[in-house]
Amino acid sequence: MRIIGGSARGRILKGPPRPRASGRPGIRPTSDLVRGAIFDMLDAMGADYSRVLDLYAGSGALGIEALSRGDGTADFVDDDGTAVAVMRANLNIAGMDGRAQVHRLPAESVTSRLSGPYTLVLADPPYYDGDVFGVPRAVAGSALVGRDSVIVVEHHRRVEPPEALGPFALYRSRRHGDTVVSIYAQEEAA
Repeated sequence: MRIIGGSARGRILKGPPRPRASGRPGIRPTSDLVRGAIFDMLDAMGADYSRVLDLYAGSGALGIEALSRGDGTADFVDDDGTAVAVMRANLNIAGMDGRAQVHRLPAESVTSRLSGPYTLVLADPPYYDGDVFGVPRAVAGSALVGRDSVIVVEHHRRVEPPEALGPFALYRSRRHGDTVVSIYAQEEAA
């Protein structure tokens, strides 16, 4: 994995931890191709990278990509201790650790534990999650976002994205193999 754009472009990031013996799938990092597509779409819509929330951050690659493309700050959230260690190492590799906070907590608790508003929310929930859009929907209806915020959800192609997450309408949805990237924005912001 490498950072594909911005000030840290070309830096090689550590990969995610290996799957556990529990049978639960390991972290599925966003490929460089899909990450590039996400940020191409965000750049085209003029997304603001000044305050980023990376949910289910895993290796931190999505949030680090956003930090590399702007001069803002980011909060990274994951409940896996090994993933948090990899994420911290990757922030150091990218030279972004001074602009980031890493939170080891379940994504479901962010609405009560963090404060917004964030200009960009990146969510890459596990594909085996029964309600992929549950946390993004809760975030969309909370004080973590504002009128100009953008929410990006990465999900499996078999999961149909809802037309709206609270006041955020589906702006664009693009498929890349088995992965779909769905972007939500409030209509006047899009």
